[in-house]
Amino acid sequence: MTSTTLNQIERACADLARDGHPITIAKVAEHAGISRSTIYRNPELRAIIEHHREAVADGSITAITDELATLRQAVQTLADTVRHHDAQLRRLTRD
Repeated sequence: MTSTTLNQIERACADLARDGHPITIAKVAEHAGISRSTIYRNPELRAIIEHHREAVADGSITAITDELATLRQAVQTLADTVRHHDAQLRRLTRD
């Protein structure tokens, strides 16, 4: 799974929530242009959707705190990827 897929799922959930639509796997898949089976097979994608469902239903400070934790983890994952790619580039330029 790529970060593009994660971003598509996050964006679809955010768009559906903003527009007042229910956040279901079928709706998210349709909005993101990803098959439902891809979402069902991937526990990380399902967790993102479930997280957005709870945030919409809850709307409390806990939901905001959870969202912040999710975003921090996403930033950390991106930073790790950048560091990995940077190291690869350094090795390639030395050779």
